[in-house]
Amino acid sequence: MAPAAALAQKGADPTGTWLTENGDSKIKISRCGGGYCGSIASTSGTGLDANNPDASLRSRSLVGVRILNATTASSDGYEGSLYNPKDGKTYSGSLKVKGPNAVEVAGCVMGVFCKRQTWSRVN
Repeated sequence: MAPAAALAQKGADPTGTWLTENGDSKIKISRCGGGYCGSIASTSGTGLDANNPDASLRSRSLVGVRILNATTASSDGYEGSLYNPKDGKTYSGSLKVKGPNAVEVAGCVMGVFCKRQTWSRVN
């Protein structure tokens, strides 16, 4: 639990609402088990999970869909999974607090090829 203690000592708490890097969605991050989870609070476009691999879920609203499961503490943040509604795939993921108003999320394929985004806190 040292990473959680370190985050708490720095005052770096990722709970709250975050604007994605491209500005088209807001994600609400909250405590979830020993880490954090994030769900879509708002999004632009049709707002449907049209690329979900499960055809029965393609007409559901993206608002409320959990896209971030970062429940395992690591040396510099939390590890878990990240769902990308733009391609309907789930990737191994991570969440790192970069400051009081910035978090970095990453989705990786085979643990090597990663795409990172920095999200900004919404006040």
